[in-house]
Amino acid sequence: MDQLRALRVFVRVIDEGSFASAARALDLAPAVVTRLVAELEDHLGARLINRTTRRLALTDIGEAYLERARRILAEVDEAEALATSATTEPRGHLRVLVPPAIAVHQLAKHLPKFHKQYPQVTVELSSPGGIDAVDESYDITILQTRQPLDGEFVARRLARTEVILCAAPEYLNRRGRPAHPLELRDHDTLLPPVSELQRGILFQRGAWGDDEPGGDSLTLVPKKPVLATSHADTNYAAALHGLGIAGLPSFLIEDALLEHALERVLPEWRLFSFTIWAAMPTRKYVPARTRAFLDFLLDVFGGEDRDPWLAAAGCETNPGVCGSVDLTAAEALSAD
Repeated sequence: MDQLRALRVFVRVIDEGSFASAARALDLAPAVVTRLVAELEDHLGARLINRTTRRLALTDIGEAYLERARRILAEVDEAEALATSATTEPRGHLRVLVPPAIAVHQLAKHLPKFHKQYPQVTVELSSPGGIDAVDESYDITILQTRQPLDGEFVARRLARTEVILCAAPEYLNRRGRPAHPLELRDHDTLLPPVSELQRGILFQRGAWGDDEPGGDSLTLVPKKPVLATSHADTNYAAALHGLGIAGLPSFLIEDALLEHALERVLPEWRLFSFTIWAAMPTRKYVPARTRAFLDFLLDVFGGEDRDPWLAAAGCETNPGVCGSVDLTAAEALSAD
């Protein structure tokens, strides 16, 4: 027996004054209404309604039961309204897992606009470090990957961010602006101690892609950097103060590029890029606050497979094919 349904039918029978009227109001067959009330009485082991040919009358137990049934149904209706409002009106607490650099250099400056639009949503940012998987204990996980995402979750691309070489104008005025990657051997560099980089940095220019694999490329083994740290903000601060040339993601240095505190080095050459994603554990019953925040992120970052930060700073990677480079393997690996 569906006890909640039987409760609703019982209360409606009393409110309408007859089984037939309740059946019409509920769009049920009279026999179904009669059966549900009878099943409820059998379940309780007590008669709730005395039936006569002219009218219905509640028993003493029925009177007491009706009062409590009304309270129960009111609580159920209130709970349903609360749950429904959570999926239709943005409000409540939102938990977001995000890499520290994205939290500091991107989300923090955009959150005031989100709060103005949705003042009843509170945001909790958790930034424990590098994030390589979606965490189901959070409403949204923001992560950056070089490979396509794979898993049982819903993900939306926010943007692509290129890792580029940059330095303070003061440093470049003092040491010169390299015109070719091989000239980096004459410069101080700031690089994370990643084994992949120690084996060599791949530089590409020209038309690189699945359809146009042509273009120039070379692999450069960097000399020992003057600063090696996995903390991106430390490299960023050191570059701002003129320590050397750093490799940093565009989203992190957006403001510095716009303010000309940092200058892009070797803008014709491409290193590598990350895709930034916003992911949710499931598509079912997504609260309005989660949908609102995801839509806000897509609006802010564009949701396209392009780098909005380099475009805004006017220093996108030159898409044109430049003159070819005639390098031997020894020359390409000589900057050690």
